[in-house]
Amino acid sequence: MENELQKAENNSIIEYTENNVEIKNLIYTIRGKQVMLDSDLAMLFNTETRSINQAVKRNIERFPDEFGFQLSDKEFENLRSQFVILNLKLNNGKVIRKYNPYVFTEEGIIMLSSLLRSEIAIKVSLRIVETFVEMRKFLNNNGYIFQEISNIKGKLMEHDKKFDEIFNELQHEENIKQKIFFEGQIYDAYSLIIDIFKKAKNKITIIDNYIDDSILKMLSKKNKDVEVVILTSTKSNIQNIDIQKFNKEYPTLKVAKTNKFHDRFIVIDNKELYHCGASIKDLGNKCFGINKIEDSEIIENFINKIIA
Repeated sequence: MENELQKAENNSIIEYTENNVEIKNLIYTIRGKQVMLDSDLAMLFNTETRSINQAVKRNIERFPDEFGFQLSDKEFENLRSQFVILNLKLNNGKVIRKYNPYVFTEEGIIMLSSLLRSEIAIKVSLRIVETFVEMRKFLNNNGYIFQEISNIKGKLMEHDKKFDEIFNELQHEENIKQKIFFEGQIYDAYSLIIDIFKKAKNKITIIDNYIDDSILKMLSKKNKDVEVVILTSTKSNIQNIDIQKFNKEYPTLKVAKTNKFHDRFIVIDNKELYHCGASIKDLGNKCFGINKIEDSEIIENFINKIIA
């Protein structure tokens, strides 16, 4: 009676593996290799996971990395996060595993079946090898399709990124063209000025009679190697020592004293001109506005007469 039950159980295992689609669902790609989990092989071989791992440990010299390896914590977690049902399989439906699972390549599965020396393991391993071969043929025959899909996906991601950049730039540009800040909007005002500074690729020119060292914190956000020129009055409260310290870390900053200006201006790369209704050190203390001057003739005259 016992032999009959064992025979029936063996037949059920072989019958299960007849369906290559099921075996395909048990094959994963890890470290660029197609592999199967020790727990899945134990199920197919009608044995326990620990029996497989014990066989490997006793014959470790027969299992180089090309034949099998133990998953790292990150690999194990990534695998579990991708497949919900995998959590149950990895735990054998009972207890949580103490160790990360081992996985085996096609060569490792053949070696494993020879060590187990069971009829089921041999028959099932042949089915598994057939599945590996079929999958390789499928990938080879349709590799160009997967490559095209990958290329299309990459192009779509690139287009999405460019669209987001353009959209954000348009939104950002709209905010900079004309903005009014009310009393108390100190952070918002400072953020906008910093955004204007970040637009510069080569040079920032600031005209403000009442500059102090607070401007240096804002200018530290500028792009690397962007030159800064500040035109301010003799009444401004910015010290040479502050300028020297700034230049050691964020070169190059130049400050010139003049009493020729009344209003505040910011010039970006000698191309963009902004008029600021309040001194930069007083942003947000009172209601004021920032305007981007769009008239190209005005910009050209201003730069030629004042900046050049």
